[in-house]
Amino acid sequence: MLTGDRHPTVLNGPGDVFAHVTYPMAVVTTSAGDERAGCLVGFHTQCSIDPARYLVCISVQNHTCDVASSAPALALHFLSRADAALARLFGEETGDAVDKFAQCAWVPGPYGVPLLQHDGSWIAGPIVMRSVVGDHQAMVIDTVYGGGQPPSPQLQYADVMEFRPGHPA
Repeated sequence: MLTGDRHPTVLNGPGDVFAHVTYPMAVVTTSAGDERAGCLVGFHTQCSIDPARYLVCISVQNHTCDVASSAPALALHFLSRADAALARLFGEETGDAVDKFAQCAWVPGPYGVPLLQHDGSWIAGPIVMRSVVGDHQAMVIDTVYGGGQPPSPQLQYADVMEFRPGHPA
C-alpha cells in the first residue's frame, strides 16, 4: 500500500478503481432496415491485429443495442474534445424518444451505417460476433473501413462524467 501525501485517496474495491480510470469515449452508430441508432460508449478496444477487429460494448438497456442486435455492421467514431456537443447528444438523449440523426450532420457509410461528421476518426465493418457480457452486449467488428483525422485531444471519460445518460447502464 502506498502512503504519504503522494496518494491521499484510498481506493476500496473495483468500483472505486474503475471510477478513477479515464479512457477514450466514442460514438457507435448502426442501422437495421430503415432504423438508425447510435450512442456514446466507453467500453471499446482493438481486439485483433490480423484480421483487424475491434470490440464495442453497448448497454443492453440502450435503444442502440436493440437496433445493433439485428444490424449487419457498426461504425465507431473516435471523438476529439471539440466534439463534446456530439458526445452529449449521443450520450444524454435516447433513440427511444429522439431522432439524434436529425440533430447532427452525417452521411450514409459502408453497410448503410451513419457516419457522423466530426473532428476525429472512424472505423466501420461487419459484426462478426455478439455476446452478452453482464449488462452490456459485446460486438466485434471486422474493421474494413476507416477514415477521418486523429482526434486531438481525444475526448476522455473525465470530459463526460457530468452527462446524464438517456438510459441507466
